[in-house]
Amino acid sequence: MASMNTMPSLQEMQRAYLGKDASYDGIFFLGVRTTGIFCRPSCPARTPLPVNVHYFSSAREALFAGYRPCKRCRPLDTDGRPPEWVGRALALLKDSEDKIKDSELRRSGVDPSRVRRYFQKHYGMTFQAYCRARRMGEALNQLRHGASLDDIALGNGYESHSGFRDAFTRTFGRSPGTSRDLDRIVVSWLESPLGPIVTAANPRGICLLEFTDRRMLETQFNTLKKLFSCAIVPGENEYLIQLRQELNAYFAGELRQFSVPLVYPGSPFQVSVWNELLRIPYGETCSYEQLARRIGSASGQRAVGHANGTNRIAILIPCHRVVNKDGKLGGYGGGLWRKQYLLDLETGARKLL
Repeated sequence: MASMNTMPSLQEMQRAYLGKDASYDGIFFLGVRTTGIFCRPSCPARTPLPVNVHYFSSAREALFAGYRPCKRCRPLDTDGRPPEWVGRALALLKDSEDKIKDSELRRSGVDPSRVRRYFQKHYGMTFQAYCRARRMGEALNQLRHGASLDDIALGNGYESHSGFRDAFTRTFGRSPGTSRDLDRIVVSWLESPLGPIVTAANPRGICLLEFTDRRMLETQFNTLKKLFSCAIVPGENEYLIQLRQELNAYFAGELRQFSVPLVYPGSPFQVSVWNELLRIPYGETCSYEQLARRIGSASGQRAVGHANGTNRIAILIPCHRVVNKDGKLGGYGGGLWRKQYLLDLETGARKLL
């Protein structure tokens, strides 16, 4: 969960929502004590008095605090695109082969401190770290397609071979000369009705789908590094593009079965649990006890629950379909409110707009 120090100052947030500044949408949310609803900073509804406003760094925090989403600005609804000003910052990355300075961001009308907060919140890294990772990812692609080390080093802003080799080796764990066939995991993010989601894929399929506020997210990334022995860098590939399309259709109630390839190595027991999860039909649930019996481990309910909790590919490997024996929701790493949302979506109990 994001903490208060990842958000703008109180004065800045107050100025933003009083001015209905849409560039702060996604950076923070405001709960209105007098109505019990929470909104985007740009909400067109009547502006509340500052004394009645409570600030949150995520929709999750607002929901857990008991606030309901506003029906006018619909803070849980999103089109998956970052704010326009983030696009301006990323455009600098395309046009520059060197470190992007704060002065360049300001000339583009972008506040450097806001960029830092946004990239820490949505990508888990600084803007400069993101830029370096993107350049290294592009360097690896060029290397795979036969480009010379001279062209790659100079084309990615390095003045010498040694500087490029050092940076490449720190990122990928191998020198560029031995890396033409090196795998990598590319990471992207997307918005959903349940908040921001981090997705990752390698050349064989999707290997991670997690909500950005999940406490285990860092652990999951460390696990990926160990399992695949390769670098994790920002980027896109065909599987992430397919995933984005399928998730949009799923949340619209138009898709019941995902077809994007999944890659989920683990212990034999974990894999047996995850395989069985994939067999639970859309719109149905299964108890931990039933799941344990199905994999031939009737006394292993606790172990089954733990394997459920370590599932790295939420929604697609549907651990949300496992409930307690009495029908109650039980645990869910993404939060019980998300589990209820997904089950309501799949059973038709949630009205689609």
